[in-house]
Amino acid sequence: MLLTLSFSVKGEDLVLVVNKNNPTSILKKTQVIDLYMGKFVAFPDGSKAIPIDLADGSETKATFYKLLVGMPLARVNAYWSRVKFSGRARPPLETDSQDETIKFIQENEFAIAYIHESNVTDDLKVVYRFDE
Repeated sequence: MLLTLSFSVKGEDLVLVVNKNNPTSILKKTQVIDLYMGKFVAFPDGSKAIPIDLADGSETKATFYKLLVGMPLARVNAYWSRVKFSGRARPPLETDSQDETIKFIQENEFAIAYIHESNVTDDLKVVYRFDE
């Protein structure tokens, strides 16, 4: 039995999605943290992951990181500044909108991103839901 939980963001659920052809069907929170904080660059099957972020200033991005790692966006940005300087990892690619994010995922089998569940299309597959 699969239990799914969700978190409401302005009446909508925030979910992580991949291209429908991506072999990944579900991720644990720790795996999502590893992908978005630069610890791992691959999905559980070993295929390269392309994490996508919304541009800074997005309320959705701030909510995502607060839910994911419990940090405000300023701390996440400071973390990435240190990591980039050390050369250990690169931050997720950024898009300017959820529409741009969805288009990128539809064109890239190994992209992963957070969007509002109401924006999920048949070309996308939900692999993670946030709990409260």
